[in-house]
Amino acid sequence: MLSRDAEGNLYSPFSTYAIGRYSPAYELTGEVYPLESELAADTKLRALFPKVPADARAALVLYPLG
Repeated sequence: MLSRDAEGNLYSPFSTYAIGRYSPAYELTGEVYPLESELAADTKLRALFPKVPADARAALVLYPLG
């Protein structure tokens, strides 16, 4: 199960995960970008993500079912 917030309000079943890069946009939220190796191998993906922020760091991204 994944919790919606730090206080444990609302839960959602785990659906899937991805390995990517995370860059914070605000204090506790941000965007996920593909890995450098994925961008190097896929020209269409590079077109979707032409600029990845310099502060993007490797991340394990967990996605809820709901």
